[in-house]
Amino acid sequence: MKKSLYRGLLLGTGMILSGNALAGVSGNIGVTSNYLWRGTSQTQDAVAVQGGLDYSHDSGLYVGSWVSSVDFGDDTSYELDLYGGYAGSLGEDIGYDLGYLYYAYPDANGNIDLHELYGSLSWKWFEIGYSHLIDAGDDVAAEPLDKKDLSYLHATVTVPLSDSLSLAAHYGYSSGDVVESWFGEDNYADYSLTLSAETQMGTVSFKLADTDLAGDDAKVVLGYSYSFDL
Repeated sequence: MKKSLYRGLLLGTGMILSGNALAGVSGNIGVTSNYLWRGTSQTQDAVAVQGGLDYSHDSGLYVGSWVSSVDFGDDTSYELDLYGGYAGSLGEDIGYDLGYLYYAYPDANGNIDLHELYGSLSWKWFEIGYSHLIDAGDDVAAEPLDKKDLSYLHATVTVPLSDSLSLAAHYGYSSGDVVESWFGEDNYADYSLTLSAETQMGTVSFKLADTDLAGDDAKVVLGYSYSFDL
């Protein structure tokens, strides 16, 4: 919003579902020193507390929800995401993911909710994805700007360094009238490098992130998340 695909978003927020996951319900909780959404802070560079619930089926269908604290400089205090889709594989190395994602801000001063469709393809360590807004609240962008004109293209390379360490390089490109409304520019790029460590107590991450938005500074983000089966 001042803001703040499937996997492209989820890599950024800690929500990760695998297309090869077994059927069942799982949960996740976490904290991050700065909640970044497509490279921009949703907490005015402050700490965010996050968590979610997911259900996945052997067929590849999944649904889930995720919540994070936010700070847009007004009364908005949290973001609630609801999503569902289908993930699968073509052979051993190629994966795909198609779905719908709803961003809700129940205590916002205006209607700034977003509805998005997303899709991604992955091959071994590489993934590319695209998402596009299909509907939005009346206060997302003012006329004559189109409140539904927002698209996001991203690519991520994740390299395993060991059984517990991985390094992910990410590039994203946002464009459309909504970007113009939020930032005064009709497009921008975001990029990051994230080192993640899997431990018995959860996942710890260290991220360096930046955008090419005018006046936006590079950010260092520390994160922790813990996933569990229910």
